[in-house]
Amino acid sequence: MTAPRFDLVVFGATSFVGQILTRYLSQYLAESQEPLRWAIAGRSAAKLEALKASLGEAGKDLPILISDATDASQIAALCAQTQAVVSTVGPYALYGEPLIKACAEGGTDYCDLTGEAQWIKRMVDKYQAAARQSGARIVHCCGFDSVPSDMGVWLLQQEAVKRWGQPLGEITMRVKALKGGASGGTVASILQFIEEALADPAIRKDINNPYSLCPPAPVNSARQHQVKAAEYDHNAQSWAAPFLMAAVNERVVHRSNALLGQAYGQDFSYNEGLLTGPGLKGRLKAFGVVAVLGAFMLAALVRPGRYLMQRFLLPKPGEGPSPAAQLAGHFDLRFWGKGEAGQALSLKVTGDRDPGYGATAKMLGQAALFLALNMREGSEKTGRPGGFWTPASAFGEGYLDRLRRHSGMTFTLGDGAP
Repeated sequence: MTAPRFDLVVFGATSFVGQILTRYLSQYLAESQEPLRWAIAGRSAAKLEALKASLGEAGKDLPILISDATDASQIAALCAQTQAVVSTVGPYALYGEPLIKACAEGGTDYCDLTGEAQWIKRMVDKYQAAARQSGARIVHCCGFDSVPSDMGVWLLQQEAVKRWGQPLGEITMRVKALKGGASGGTVASILQFIEEALADPAIRKDINNPYSLCPPAPVNSARQHQVKAAEYDHNAQSWAAPFLMAAVNERVVHRSNALLGQAYGQDFSYNEGLLTGPGLKGRLKAFGVVAVLGAFMLAALVRPGRYLMQRFLLPKPGEGPSPAAQLAGHFDLRFWGKGEAGQALSLKVTGDRDPGYGATAKMLGQAALFLALNMREGSEKTGRPGGFWTPASAFGEGYLDRLRRHSGMTFTLGDGAP
């Protein structure tokens, strides 16, 4: 069997996030001199050539592969040429399955930035057996949803076991600060989920199940609290409101716990929320967030509402925050952990770019590099066997080290409140 030509292929390189990711990888590889054989891929030769030209000298010898996300034969041919693929082609529920199928059946490693929990579950159910047999490691959610949450909880639990010999039974994450915008791709993914939920009772049932992405057994027995309304958070001494990304982040964290053999405990509890500040002002702001989210959901539940939002209010596919806005963005997440005997740990996780794009491109890029380089020795795979993994369960310490050194993220441990 001929060895693949490439270590990594960026699929969907001309998408909004794909362009940011390609530029990040190009700059990073030029500075780090890591020995990566890589290529960019998509369906438009003209757009790929334009992207390649925009990279200057760094892109002069970068190979281009033409492949349509909906063409199974083209996708299979692409996968046969590479050890790993990183995909930015969304909504994944519409365009992602052919690539997952080809990777799972052909043994090609894969990562992406999806936050579409209903699609992840469908892919695991359909292709887990094939991925196990072929050895393909498939890692979803390698962007802002859900790397900070997943790796933050993993780090807190590692520290708790180191200090006290047991994990923390309860962890909460609260968004203290977040500045960033939305792209058309993200909006399309949210609206696609709503379309599917309206059509499928099984998806609607899973909306309130925090364990929907976990393997069937063993099942966590703890009843999970979810921040669904304005509430006061005593750890932060601040009011809190629902956090939109909690719907996927909480599920990914619980899946990590399951895949790691209940390493966080059989009764582990985790939830996320958005801090709005103390006092009356914070309380009013929390109720305001709840009202805005409620209005969005009510409008999105009816076809005319979805049409009007897409037509007049929301960014179109291919649109997103400007480069200046991406640089000006940031995030600050706070984690509090408690143990059964009163042990307490905290963690502050920050990022120096727009969370959904500038920061996500770096998280996803380092995940792809770790998958393509660190989880191989020569032509042999190392680390996890084939199957569907989360960032924490697949990558662990090595990926956390990459994030700290190369993604602009900080992970700062503390005792008690940060």
